[in-house]
Amino acid sequence: MTYDEMQIQGRTADEIVASVRSLVAAGRLRSGDPLPAVRQLALTLGINRNTAAAAYRRLNEVGLARSAGRRGTRISPPPSLGEQEGASVDTALVDLADGNPDRDCLPDINRVIHACDFKHSLYGESTFNSALRRYAAAWFDEDCPGDADILVTHGCVDAIERLAQARLVPGDRVAVEDPCFLGTINALRLSAMHAVGVAVDAEGIQPEALRQTLRGGARAVLLTARAQNPTGFSMSRERAAAIAAVLGEHPDVMVIVDDHFALLANTDYHAPIPSTTGSWAVIRSLAKPVGPDIRVALLACDRTTGERLRTRLAPGMTWVSHFLQTLAISCLEDPQVKTLLAESKIQYATRREAMQAALQHVGFASPLTTDGLNVWIPLSCDPSAVVNAMARRGWLVRASTAFEVSQQSRAIRVTTSRLSPPEAERFAAALAEAI
Repeated sequence: MTYDEMQIQGRTADEIVASVRSLVAAGRLRSGDPLPAVRQLALTLGINRNTAAAAYRRLNEVGLARSAGRRGTRISPPPSLGEQEGASVDTALVDLADGNPDRDCLPDINRVIHACDFKHSLYGESTFNSALRRYAAAWFDEDCPGDADILVTHGCVDAIERLAQARLVPGDRVAVEDPCFLGTINALRLSAMHAVGVAVDAEGIQPEALRQTLRGGARAVLLTARAQNPTGFSMSRERAAAIAAVLGEHPDVMVIVDDHFALLANTDYHAPIPSTTGSWAVIRSLAKPVGPDIRVALLACDRTTGERLRTRLAPGMTWVSHFLQTLAISCLEDPQVKTLLAESKIQYATRREAMQAALQHVGFASPLTTDGLNVWIPLSCDPSAVVNAMARRGWLVRASTAFEVSQQSRAIRVTTSRLSPPEAERFAAALAEAI
């Protein structure tokens, strides 16, 4: 398409952005179409080159276009979710790709509901169940860098989305672990943020790689404290201190710690947020211990961020259901559920370690995995080929390509939450045969 066919118009940056938006809406500009060079656009419209450049920056920020240096600027494809976590309902294979907890390790919600003391809440009333707030305040008390504001959200991914919208603007760069959790990648993509992958090892995100990314202009960093998905690493005390030292050099960078596995973790929490960080948050989800359909996560953050989040969780707008909150605190305080969580923690660890032992027996290793529901298996060959070979042998696993941000890795992720030790041995033997 030529410039004349595009018919981009405008004298100001806002007018040019509006013109491009209209052309996209009308189908005159489509995904992948190139836009004129900044100099050409400025000459054609008779405007200052800085004005044209500003318009392109805004198009990038709102996700309408993507600049690729000397390759020019092109219209962006519409946002897509990409791969999703969850069961594959149309498969007869043994599904070790879904990332789900074991249903038998989840509480009997029907029993808990009958014991709930639920009272209807109306518009304008407090958005936070008082008992759940007290529980959360005590839970976060020793793990935050300063005076914390406590909130409740619709799960961990919802918390990440709300934090991004409260503190960042479209186009901001966010440092994330690479490989990274599917939900995080999708949440940032749909919020028009640019995820920048930072290499990890068995102790967490690598400090020097993080330092370089922050020097490159990242405005936020998202860290996993324990049971990182997909790799299963947990941040060590020494690594948390090293990360805190790096973050101390950038006090204006927002720090989000995803501690989603806190109630089931076999590893300790080590705080990576320095006291000098101005904007921070720690998130703890109830998805794995209580159930993915109980859409509740607890969040501690600095006071300014809390105020911004609260405006979007207002009594007359989009608060988290009081019924779900009542159900959540009833589960957390129920003696039978507490016993189940303790047993589940042991069960998940036993199954994970059985898989690691079986893999080691046939010559594989999972050097990063220390906690969680999954085992990360590095490969020396194409992971997609291994996924296909395992499918022919009756096993469904997920390739590392689903979790990559900017770096290429060769691995598969295997969910072990429902896998018995004999099944783990059969899987390991099949994997050795496939490769």
